[in-house]
Amino acid sequence: MGPLILMVLVCCLLGTVRSEVQKDFSPECHQFLYTGKAPRGLENRSLKKICQRYNGKARYVSLYDVVDHIPVYSAYTFKRSDGSKKVDVPWMFEPQLSTTSDSGEMQPFPPNFLHDSFSDAQAVLDDYSNIVDFERGHLNPDEHQAHPDDKAATYTLTNVVPQVPEFNIRHWKPHEHAIRRRLNNYCRGTAYIVTGVTTSGRMIRRHNINRVAIPTYLWSAYCCVDFDRNAPFEERSKFPAFAAQGLNEKKESEVMEISVKQLEEFLKKNTFVDKSFQIFFEDCKLNDAILQR
Repeated sequence: MGPLILMVLVCCLLGTVRSEVQKDFSPECHQFLYTGKAPRGLENRSLKKICQRYNGKARYVSLYDVVDHIPVYSAYTFKRSDGSKKVDVPWMFEPQLSTTSDSGEMQPFPPNFLHDSFSDAQAVLDDYSNIVDFERGHLNPDEHQAHPDDKAATYTLTNVVPQVPEFNIRHWKPHEHAIRRRLNNYCRGTAYIVTGVTTSGRMIRRHNINRVAIPTYLWSAYCCVDFDRNAPFEERSKFPAFAAQGLNEKKESEVMEISVKQLEEFLKKNTFVDKSFQIFFEDCKLNDAILQR
């Protein structure tokens, strides 16, 4: 084998080993973002763009904070489903956030796994063990997915945040159910969803070290430009886009549905987004460019 051929083969092999922590989301992950564009106005050196891959395929994307050890948001396409959950999936981690791994896919936590090689950059199971005040709450919930692999891919710690159980069970989960029913019934095309959090500095601590940020608010917004124009007005008025936010507390918490614009103004006042912050390109408006796609 000649030197030139050997060099080409080496370059090709190196090209197949790639991390999915990206400066920008790759083309295969643009499918989960409305018009292929991520929410703008969220820039920080500690935020990493992750193409969440499972079983050889991209499933959704997350913007992950490697200091607070939680996702700032997960963005995904909604899949019509009956709301069933996949309960036999092990929790997974992201080797791509580790400097010791070249894997671009989430992996199950193995038994007796030593977390030291990557726990600086992401949450691990120990961070959520013996914590009675919080539970692991999905941003991309499995009930918004249909294929078993898409459901399984939601069970990574880079897609969950600490939620107060009472808020999660009484308020946030019913909201997820309501959105699933609405999009099942009235969205005719693709629905794009972005779900995220705000923080205020509160942390889950382990061994006297700040480990995982506790969200103050959870928020979510969807965009579906191809919807049923004959839907009842109460539902039709919440298209093509609508949003919600809820206080992650045991008491005095509720989920309020609001417009996407109202949510953006709320987030500008309550988190670190800048003045250009926008969740959906051109506010999820149906225009000629989209009609021609």
